[in-house]
Order: sequence, then structure tokens, then C-alpha cells
Amino acid sequence: MGNTQQFDLVISGGRVVDPETELEAVRNVGITDGQIAAVSEDPLEGVKTLDATGHIVAPGFIDIHSHAQQLPAAWVQAFDGVTTALELESGLLPVDVAYERMAKEGRPINYGLGSAWSFARVQVLQPKAGKPDGTLKWFQNAFSLSGWQTDVPSPEQLEQIIDLVEEGLNQGGIGVSVNAGYAPGMGRKEYYELAKLAFKHGVATFTHDRYMSTLEPRSSFEALGEQIGLAAITGAHMHICHINSVCGRDLDDATELLQRAESRNIPITVEAYTYGALCTAIGAEFFRGPEWLTRFGGDEYSAMELRGKALTKEKIEELQSSGPGSVVVFHFLHEEEEPDDMKLLDKAVLYPGGAIASDCTPWSDANGAFLEGEVWPLPDDAFSHPRSAGCFSRLFAIWVRERQVLSLLDAVRKTTLIPAQVLEEFVPQMKKKGRLQVGCDADVIVFDLNTIKDNATFVAPAQLSSGQRHVVVNGVPIIEEGERIGDAKPGRPIRRQV
Repeated sequence: MGNTQQFDLVISGGRVVDPETELEAVRNVGITDGQIAAVSEDPLEGVKTLDATGHIVAPGFIDIHSHAQQLPAAWVQAFDGVTTALELESGLLPVDVAYERMAKEGRPINYGLGSAWSFARVQVLQPKAGKPDGTLKWFQNAFSLSGWQTDVPSPEQLEQIIDLVEEGLNQGGIGVSVNAGYAPGMGRKEYYELAKLAFKHGVATFTHDRYMSTLEPRSSFEALGEQIGLAAITGAHMHICHINSVCGRDLDDATELLQRAESRNIPITVEAYTYGALCTAIGAEFFRGPEWLTRFGGDEYSAMELRGKALTKEKIEELQSSGPGSVVVFHFLHEEEEPDDMKLLDKAVLYPGGAIASDCTPWSDANGAFLEGEVWPLPDDAFSHPRSAGCFSRLFAIWVRERQVLSLLDAVRKTTLIPAQVLEEFVPQMKKKGRLQVGCDADVIVFDLNTIKDNATFVAPAQLSSGQRHVVVNGVPIIEEGERIGDAKPGRPIRRQV
């Protein structure tokens, strides 16, 4: 007998994949009041019905590493299947100001952020920067200033830094954001105090490790050892951001180290994105010094690009002086041309129990200004790393469909359940995300496994991913039959209750 209840929304006839129960079968999904109210073999009746026949129905992807907290960027991620995008590696300050700004503007997808240690460090060690304003642009401007990247704070300054980070946690910040790669001169005791602070509040640290190098000393391997040691000593949950880019050509040894640590129940978690190229400001400390290229394991300056054009050593040094906030792409691997490099990237992407997270960066115009507000569609010359448009679709297109080295269920798990589990012990909201079960939040995507694809390239990044037929956030469709519903802004803040 069919279910006679009428739901607000029904998603009918799709292949439902729930990574927690390992359900993978044709079902009908009923949604009421923003939550999943039925997952049934029987037909369901809804005020509105979305056809999912021949498509995958899954929880929306959860991106726990997205710097692109602007409205246009949120829409781009929606076309990549992302229904929750969180700024946790860098974070923002003040936390309450940032949340208030995003809530006032509205978002199509869920949003949230951590408490930014790097912002606190700049504020204390470089007074010329002024006070943070809750935007990433403020931090980008700090690359034109010196001292905060390399100076060890005095005891009084360290206390001020910790107080600012704790203030962000007390305002609902999701965790302690430790962008140490941009300030590798941080004190050892400084990181210890941050780990203790995280343990005190029962949250995780989200760390870009302090060194970006295959060479010892001051190697990525050494930085991972520091992080693992602090997790063991303090008991703090230490989340390691983008192991592909922090470890690069040392991924064999690095992933072995991490797996041995996890086997001893040290509280660490891991993420990676699906590219062998990073994207950041050219003034970053790890791009400076006579050995920086060698420390990445490379010998070609042309591996660095500005808006798709290869740079020379001279041009890099010029930009570091005249425009240190300029956003560049650096290819630390060449996975599409070199099979051995793809094997290295696999170490990160296929890491057992690891999450996929984009490290999505803001979109900028031809003059380098961030695209904000009601800008749609993206201008053809809009720039970001292609991961900002295609990280998740790329996983399903390449690792699942083309290479068949990852099952559909495991790919869904890496993009939904695992990132939710990284957070749920200290962010209860996440216990209802990353699953497709009765009682869970109705963040649901419907995509075609045969056509899902990342279309963004390094030369032409402003291309939406394809394959998402329907995207539903908190029970509200934001993409329907592949078309954006422009006035839909059902995204809600993900925030700790303190």
C-alpha cells in the first residue's frame, strides 16, 4: 500500500545512496519542514515532485575548507553539489561580524567558519594592519606587511593572540583555524597553547602545517610530526588540511606517518582536494627565499601561473614586491601528464577515512577584486583555481567513473559523512548532515553519474560543473532541472552553541 501522507517535496525514482547505512537502491524521498521524512520503496505524494529517475540521490556535499564565502562563489559551489561550505582552515575574525554579514546577505547553501589565529596574529604583531573586519580581503592585504609571518610573540603578545582566538570561539566559531603555513615562524609554545585552547573548548584545530617542503629540516614531514605530537600530548583533535598540497612529493612517507598515528588512536583527521596545484597569494612565506622552488621538489619557475600564464623567476620576484596579495596557481604535481604524479595524488585523495575538501578560493575580476553580491553569471574572465568550481565533480568523474579506483558509495562517504563526522562531536548540527535518513536535514543532491564533470580549467576556470540535476538545501530547491533558482537563499549558519 502506498504512503498517503503528503510531503512538501518528493524526490522520486532515484538511486538513493546513504553512506552511513550503506543503502544503495531505488527509493522515493519525502521531505517536510526542511527534513527528510520518508525514504520509501512505495510511491510518495508531494506538493512538489522532482524526478530523479536514472540519477544518483545523495546527501549534499560538505566542504569543510572553503575560503570563498561570497555569494557568487556559493552559487558556483552549488553547481558542484556542495550544500554546506565552511571556512575552517583560515577562519575569520571577528566571528560574530562575519556571521552577521553573511546572514544579512543570505546564502543558497549553508555556511560557517572557525576562529582565525592568523588574523589574531596579524592584529597583535603588526599594528599597521588595524583590526580585522570579518573578511578574507583584510587578511590578503596583510601580505604587504612584514613581521607577523616570522616573529615569535612575547609572552604578553601570545596571551593577546590566544584571547582573540578564544573570543572567536565564544562567539560560535566552529574550531581553531591555524593557518601556520603563512606564519611558519610561530613559536612552538604558541601552537601548544592553541592545541590546549582547542581541547579546553572541546573543538578541533584546522591546520595548514607550518612548512611546505620536501627537504629537511623544516619539512612538511617535520610539521606533521609536530601536529601529531600535540594531538597526543594535549588530547586535542587536530585536523590536517589538504595533505596533497602540504606534503606534495613527499606524500608516500607523509601518509604512512599519518596512518601509523591514527592506528594508535591519536585524534587526527585528514582531508585532500582533487588537484595537484595550489592557489594562494604570491607573497606567501613558503614562496620566498633562494630555495623555495627546490623545497617543493621542483625546478621550473613556470610551474607558477598568474591567471593561466606561466611566470618567470623575475616576474615572480617583481610581483612579490609590487603585489604580494596577487593570487597565483602553483603546480606541485603534474598528474595529468605524469602517471607517477597521479599515484602520489592518489595517496591523498584515496587516503583511508579522509575527507574531500576543496580549499575553494574567492572569485575575482580582471583587476583582482573579489566578486561579491548579486553577480551572476560569473564574468567569462572571472578567476579562481578550478577547484573552486569542480573539486567534487572531479572526484566522481575521474576517480569513480573514468578510472574506477573508488566506489560510488566510498566517494559519497568522503564528500558527505566523513566531513560531517569530523565536526559532529562539537557541532551537533552536523549529526543531521551527511546522511540521507529520516530525521536528517534535507540537504540533497540529484546528479547523473554518467555526465557529472568538472569543466573549469586553469586557463578558463569560470565554468560551472555539469551533472547536477537538482540541488536541495534545507528542503528548498536551489537548482532544478540544472537551472539556478536565483532568489532561493535557504542556507543556514553552521555555528557552535556557546
